[in-house]
Amino acid sequence: MNIKISAVTDVGIERTNNEDAVIVCSDIDKQNWSLKNDASYQTLGKYGCLMVVADGMGGANAGEIASSIAINTVKGCFSKDRICKIELTEAAIYEQLTLAVKESNNAIMEHVVTDPDSIGLGTTIVITWVVAGNAYIAWCGDSRCYCYNQENGLNQLTKDHSYVQELIDKGEITPKQAFNHPDSNIITKCLGDVDSITEPDITTYHIKDGDILLSCSDGLCGYCDDKSIEKVLLNNFNDLPLCKDNLLKLALSAGGQDNITIALCATLPQNQQTPTVTSSTKVK
Repeated sequence: MNIKISAVTDVGIERTNNEDAVIVCSDIDKQNWSLKNDASYQTLGKYGCLMVVADGMGGANAGEIASSIAINTVKGCFSKDRICKIELTEAAIYEQLTLAVKESNNAIMEHVVTDPDSIGLGTTIVITWVVAGNAYIAWCGDSRCYCYNQENGLNQLTKDHSYVQELIDKGEITPKQAFNHPDSNIITKCLGDVDSITEPDITTYHIKDGDILLSCSDGLCGYCDDKSIEKVLLNNFNDLPLCKDNLLKLALSAGGQDNITIALCATLPQNQQTPTVTSSTKVK
């Protein structure tokens, strides 16, 4: 499999500080941690690639500290000396993702102990690990992972840990009603929550030819509906950096009321170096 990663985080229009954080590694074996766009697709290494998005909460209590602690702790969990000891079975991969989330949560808790003024900070997290033909996704909160494919469109792979999602599950509101619900900012699971034990949800997605994985904070998916996001992906899927830039523009044009973080991973078959452009690519 060949892959390309592109990512960005932006403060948005209304906020003065960025509580979001993002980190990506296009080759875990080579420890290639960088937000810089790769010039071309590269062969996915033995231990795959990683995208991590965290959306900090706490405002004056420094949510940006929580998100930064989370992604840097995850990075440590995927260091060469730790990752090379893992057997790439689904059980071992799930265990490693769970460990990364729990260590991140513990690191945030330890920070609160040393700085009591920071009580109340927290962060969502979504970790997307692409390895051995699958995407393994672990998350807490409402930062999301989607998959886009020309044939199947956009599909959400994660399920929000939020109050409005619980209302949807109970049949009290529809997903359309949830989009503009006044309580859409209430999260039911996050890192740094002193009142609960943090356990991530984890799912496995088998990658199909031409899939693009999108991880994002709710600065994108909370202000832009799935159809709008899908349209940008459809019109720009063959140019990943441009796709990322246009998704950011979409979120800013929707008001930019929150921090915005976007990470994209495009996948291609091993013998294919560029995406195939079909006649139906552009949509007005």
